[in-house]
Amino acid sequence: MRKGNNKKGYSNPTSSSYSSASGRAVNEWEYYDQLYNTYANKSCGMIDPEGIERLCSDLQVAHTDVRILMLAWKMQAEKQGYFTLEEWRRGLKRLRADTIAKLKKALPELQQEVRRSTNILDFYTYAFKYCLTGMKKS
Repeated sequence: MRKGNNKKGYSNPTSSSYSSASGRAVNEWEYYDQLYNTYANKSCGMIDPEGIERLCSDLQVAHTDVRILMLAWKMQAEKQGYFTLEEWRRGLKRLRADTIAKLKKALPELQQEVRRSTNILDFYTYAFKYCLTGMKKS
């Protein structure tokens, strides 16, 4: 029998929700989105520089800390100083971090990931392009 068939109690691997401890259905993104909304600027619909500063404060890291750039790399953020909901979801899902505590715990692991020889060039290239955002590229 196929794993996706629910007759034997298997979960549907394509499902985007699951049951919480209370038994209510939880959207796959709900916890990521709740955390995102804590830092997002409602008027622009993104986490802006002020939101990133609040995030850094909650993570107990300076906003100039290289780990924030590493986080942006993990999210594949396009615009320096801003995180979209899609970028946030992508990065935090990859880090398996849907709370500040989990994100804080993931930062040292992220540093180790960047230092791997297979990732260092990708991170360096990303960081170079990311920091050129808004500047003339010649």
